[in-house]
Formats: sequence, structure tokens, C-alpha cells
Amino acid sequence: MSTLTVYTYSNCDSCRRAVTWLRGRGLDFVEKPIRETPPSGAELRRMLAAQGGELRKLFNTSGLDYRAQGLGEKLPAMTETAALALLAGNGNLVKRPFLLGADGLGLVGFNEAVWAARLEGK
Repeated sequence: MSTLTVYTYSNCDSCRRAVTWLRGRGLDFVEKPIRETPPSGAELRRMLAAQGGELRKLFNTSGLDYRAQGLGEKLPAMTETAALALLAGNGNLVKRPFLLGADGLGLVGFNEAVWAARLEGK
């Protein structure tokens, strides 16, 4: 499998578990700090496609920034372009861990069973 890219936040337990899980399986990956270097617009579009076009799945809906901006109410009326621009400009808004790979692979959040099925083919 080609190299994976995983965006993480160092204080996020799910991110740490995901990285430990990837390392434990000997999978090659590049780790990027999501707050300092949020996913690009192109990466967000790839993830959106992998999530069946459901914008809400890309957002960290339990995060302070999401709540402070009232995005729960605003998101349904937002255009895809505006929502992706918001995510690309603020890594705190992006659900994490955020993993991209080849062939349209895109996983948000860490669910070990889902990651195993998608990355190990089991």
C-alpha cells in the first residue's frame, strides 16, 4: 500500500490511538499536525467523496470552535465550497484523526474495526 497521510492533534486521545495502531501494524504514514497545517481544499474534497458527500462528517462537531461559531445551525445552509474553505482555514474544525490514502481511501475519526477493514482488508 502507498504511504498514508494522517492529520492529528497531539492532545487528542483518538489521534494517539490511531497513530499507535498504524505503527503497530507497520503501516507507512506521514503524520501532519492538523492545527498548524489543516488539510488542503483538494484533500478535503477527496475526504468528502470518501464520506459519501456528507459535509458534517468532516467537522469536529464536539469542538469548541464548531460550537462557538454556531456551525450546527449554519452548516445545513452553507455551500460545499464555503464549508470546505472554513475547514481548510481552521484545523480545529476538522474531525480527527483525518486519514487519506490511495484509491479514494478517506477515514475520519478512529474506529479500530473500520480502520482494520479498510487498511488491512479484513
